[in-house]
Amino acid sequence: MRPGSPGSGGPASAVRHLVLDELSGGIVEKLDPASAAFLNSSGLAKASPIGMGLHRIEPVGKVGSVRTASVQLDVRPKDRLGLSRLLFLLSYAGNQGFRPDSVAAVEERELWSALAESLAQLAERALGRGVMQGYLNVDESLRTVKGRIRISDQISRRPGMLVPLEVSYDEFTEDIAENRILRAALERMSQVPRVRPEVLSRLRQLRGKLDAVTRLPAGAPLPPWKASRMNVRYQPVLRLAELILRNASAEAGDGRQQTASFVVDMAQVFQDFVGSALREAMAAYPGELRLRYNAILSEAVRDSDRLSVRPDAVHLLGGRPVVVYNTKYKAASDLGASLTADHYQILAHCTALRVPTAWLVYAGAGEVKLRRILNTDIDIVEFPLDLSRPPAEILAAVADLAGQSWGDVVRQAAPVK
Repeated sequence: MRPGSPGSGGPASAVRHLVLDELSGGIVEKLDPASAAFLNSSGLAKASPIGMGLHRIEPVGKVGSVRTASVQLDVRPKDRLGLSRLLFLLSYAGNQGFRPDSVAAVEERELWSALAESLAQLAERALGRGVMQGYLNVDESLRTVKGRIRISDQISRRPGMLVPLEVSYDEFTEDIAENRILRAALERMSQVPRVRPEVLSRLRQLRGKLDAVTRLPAGAPLPPWKASRMNVRYQPVLRLAELILRNASAEAGDGRQQTASFVVDMAQVFQDFVGSALREAMAAYPGELRLRYNAILSEAVRDSDRLSVRPDAVHLLGGRPVVVYNTKYKAASDLGASLTADHYQILAHCTALRVPTAWLVYAGAGEVKLRRILNTDIDIVEFPLDLSRPPAEILAAVADLAGQSWGDVVRQAAPVK
């Protein structure tokens, strides 16, 4: 961010904008103690003092952005994936068929600006026809009958007393889960330091429309909601709101104490995305795909002495494993990745499950490659998934993975002529 740019607070409050690639070796920068401490606590990067106020800042396997009063650090995904792609991957795991074009309403150079603008635009669409209402079940003590009397509570709490009555009833109200989640997300983004004034004003106006909605306490679990015909107009903003609430934190302290962080584990994001997309794609074929499948690798007298393996996904046919999948966000060409270790691991999976073919899904570009393991009947197929492609093409590649792996199962089951 440039000193004096919109949302920077002007030259007197200039913030240094530092950018790291998640696979880089780090940089050396001057940090004040408060910023270094917050950076370390955020989990986004490690800031190690080396003297003279200088710190070595190194990525630790997460991506996102951290803001303090004096510095903003962005750790960007490999292959320079944009925010819209990151949100697509995050969202799809929780909601198959999620429309990526409705998640990030705008793709900006800076993550916080894009998140704030996207939330404002989607919330404006959701609330454009007014605040949604729905039925909320209420338990209350009243002197008159409303709804139904909770007999067991009445007897246990007020034995022998006729009033007040313990009753339950459905109230048509704005104070429903969807509005509570939206209000919490709007409040969270309004607390992020140096959001552009015009966007901050829109967020606050939208938040004002939800004054009648109960505020979620800090750290409270998000209330459950279900996609339905009634909340269709809310669904895009609710998906983004949940992502913000689960991955971002913001503290609107006094003056220079304002901080914010948005941190995600890309390896976990990739595993969750591939698992969800593959399960949807494999639904077109016989059998069942199970994620994080547990299997025994070794015999032992005591259960505690047994070795076990846990492939990311296993497809079963008639209850028997027929194909194994593992995901690796770091390809062999990436810093710190080990091609040999990946194959050792999936070879153990095939051995434990008696499966002849395994698919190793990497994040990155390249060609599908078959490796036949010597002195075994096991084949390992390396399948690259290029996350820089448009979402529709990424999902098409996963569908291709499903089709190829199922075709391999069919070929293995065919009788030898």
